[in-house]
Amino acid sequence: MPRRADPGLRQALPLALMEPPSEPTAAALEEETAATPTDPIREGPERFINRELSWQRFNERVLEEALDDETPLLDRVNFLSIFGSNLDEHFMIRVSGLRRQMEAAVVKAPPDGMTPAEQLAAIRAQLLPSLKKAHKCWHNDLLGGLREAGIMVLRYDELKRKQRKLLRRYFRTEIFPVLTPLASDPGHPFPHISNLSVNLAVVVKEPGREERFARLKVPQTFPRLLEIPAEEKADELVKLGLEEITSPNYVWLEEVVSANLDLLFPGVEVVAAYPFRITRDADMDIEEDEAADLLSAMSEYVDQRRFGSAIRLEIDQDMPKPIEALLTQNLRLAPFSVYRTKGPIGLADLRELTKVDRPELKFPKFLPQTPPALNTDESIFSVIRKRNVLLYHPYDSFQPVVNFIREAANDPKVLAIKQSLYRVGPNSPIVATLLAARENGKQVAVLVELKARFDEENNITWARALERRGVHVVYGVVGLKTHAKACLVVRREQDGIRRYVHLGTGNYNPVTARMYTDLGYFTCDPDIADDVTDLFNVLTGVSLKSEYRKLLVAPASMREAFLGRIDREIEQHQKNGDGHLVFKMNSLTDKPCIKALYKASQAGVRVDLQIRGICCLRPEVPGLSDNITVTSVVGRFLEHTRIFYFHNGGDEEILTGSADLMGRNLNRRMETLFPIDDPAIRDALRDEVLFFHLRDNAKLRHMRSDGSYERTEPGDDEPLLNTQSHLIAKGGAWHQV
Repeated sequence: MPRRADPGLRQALPLALMEPPSEPTAAALEEETAATPTDPIREGPERFINRELSWQRFNERVLEEALDDETPLLDRVNFLSIFGSNLDEHFMIRVSGLRRQMEAAVVKAPPDGMTPAEQLAAIRAQLLPSLKKAHKCWHNDLLGGLREAGIMVLRYDELKRKQRKLLRRYFRTEIFPVLTPLASDPGHPFPHISNLSVNLAVVVKEPGREERFARLKVPQTFPRLLEIPAEEKADELVKLGLEEITSPNYVWLEEVVSANLDLLFPGVEVVAAYPFRITRDADMDIEEDEAADLLSAMSEYVDQRRFGSAIRLEIDQDMPKPIEALLTQNLRLAPFSVYRTKGPIGLADLRELTKVDRPELKFPKFLPQTPPALNTDESIFSVIRKRNVLLYHPYDSFQPVVNFIREAANDPKVLAIKQSLYRVGPNSPIVATLLAARENGKQVAVLVELKARFDEENNITWARALERRGVHVVYGVVGLKTHAKACLVVRREQDGIRRYVHLGTGNYNPVTARMYTDLGYFTCDPDIADDVTDLFNVLTGVSLKSEYRKLLVAPASMREAFLGRIDREIEQHQKNGDGHLVFKMNSLTDKPCIKALYKASQAGVRVDLQIRGICCLRPEVPGLSDNITVTSVVGRFLEHTRIFYFHNGGDEEILTGSADLMGRNLNRRMETLFPIDDPAIRDALRDEVLFFHLRDNAKLRHMRSDGSYERTEPGDDEPLLNTQSHLIAKGGAWHQV
């Protein structure tokens, strides 16, 4: 059964980044902040950056892409939408967790030393200027740019008579029947308000009575931006009774509803209507050890999530204080949770505009390449027997991954397929192929992670579909979330049983494979195949395997193995003076790993970190992190790869896989990192991917010691290098090995 998370036992997690169980509270995990003889690095704000504020810095970099004139117009709109949806998720998960910690009087602080109340205040103070900048971007920049391009997002008062006439007709026939005004007075309890729904606070006045309040939900069954015809076509469409519209003119749905409230409140005066939107706590726990049926429990959890406590209230800037007070009192919100805006409320809905078919206003389309070794009629298994193959998405097509499983499903020699699924999305060709494999008599075992944040419904649907067709479906290890990306194919060949493996940094999802940068690796290395076999036995059975031949597996031993490699780099540097660590990842929050990197810097090891999102390490602090440089690339594609390079005295090692250096990854998830042992692929990955991205001077930002970022500009006589654009045009060097 789903239940409220105990704020004294756990700390909520973000979601984009984002993903039960989330982070535990500081009280559960954080150690004392004082230095000890064995741990000389003291904690505090001088050494650690607050996680939530670092995340906000990341979202500010997303906003920068919306502000960048070099970004195509509709993609600027998309980045503004992503900025808004990221904020929604951050409030639903992280801010809600902080509020629960504050209410539970959690006293143990994170490494940066900030209390929950201090964090909530700092989040608001840092966010307000960004919100102002975002809405200014929309009103003063993007709206005008869209109009110049012939895409008109109009206020209702800008519409001409015929357009209003058509919309009133549409309101009567389509919208009106769906609306349900709910009064709030002594005879009517304050209504439940759905998470992230746009609502109208309607003020009405009956003759001889005081003003009254009613809440009206703007229906989510309609597009937020209604498409309307140009004035000259409106009359003709009304006469013909046609509703289909193709001209790119839009008006906000809530404005259409507001303009026609007289039809909904006949006989009373509609004094005013003010849009508002609330965000609810979406972080609820599943007691896995108490749930007899995790699938049913997760289904109920998804249904219950919309009833979480209110966390944020967004209101129109013109809303009177008495209406605001009515809302905050009934929603039990403090002033710090209220955000006034010029509108539009809910920037995430701007993504509807990205569906406009105007290719010239978007990033140019490109065709992902297929590695030459896989672009033949030869069996993919024959290819992998001869050589390992590295894929770098989205520059490389995801289709070879689908083909790998599809060929396995139809190959008479294949005996079994085992796969982990985290975020597969709707209409998944991967799931369709696994179903076909089962129909063809293969043994198919699939781990479906039901707790993948905000993908629970998709995964529940796929789990049930797989189970109905006889696939062995498991939901992972109790108390852990399975984030590892692995597929194992068992094949009977002339010389015996051989196992083929695909490992990766990203999900088995062809949609995100076009938007995220991720690595995939095909191999039949016997040691890796043995490790992946053991891993699936842990995931599907009761194995307590903790030691592996080549894989690093969390939570069993990954952190210890990783820290051991950093210590090894320090020792090698003391011998040779050439210590160098280069890590590329999504986020860095793990305190022991940060302390180890500080220790390496103090020993003289050069440390280059490229971290797309959260970074709690303070770089370039004298005496602490002089030798650490932190950069971040935010651009067309979401940088999602995890690559860890250790110079190791010249005997270089590269690890890649599913894990970031975060407490959640290392403590509460099943994760894998795997070595790239193939020397040619390792060198190409080092030079053409990892080191190459460090040279970006178009989308790269350099992190200062105070946690802020500055954009890197080309030097004198230095050509502009957008590494993502370059790899679209000229990538693939990792195939020429």
